[in-house]
Amino acid sequence: MPLIDVSIAKGRSPEQLRNFMKALHSAAVETADALPENVTVIIREVEHELWSRTDVTIAERKNTHEIS
Repeated sequence: MPLIDVSIAKGRSPEQLRNFMKALHSAAVETADALPENVTVIIREVEHELWSRTDVTIAERKNTHEIS
C-alpha cells in the first residue's frame, strides 16, 4: 500500500495539482507493482513564508527578485 506524501510550494492551479497526483499514482502502479486501489497520494501545499532553503524563504527570494 504505497503512501506518497509530497510537500510543494503553494501556487499551482487545481488542474496542475490533479495532474501531478495522477502522475504520481500512475508511477506507483507502474513501478512498484501496486494495485491502483491501494495507492494513496497526499499533496501538502506550503505557504511561501514557511519554506526556506539556505535560510531564505521562497517569499523572501521572490521579493528580492521583484526589487532587482
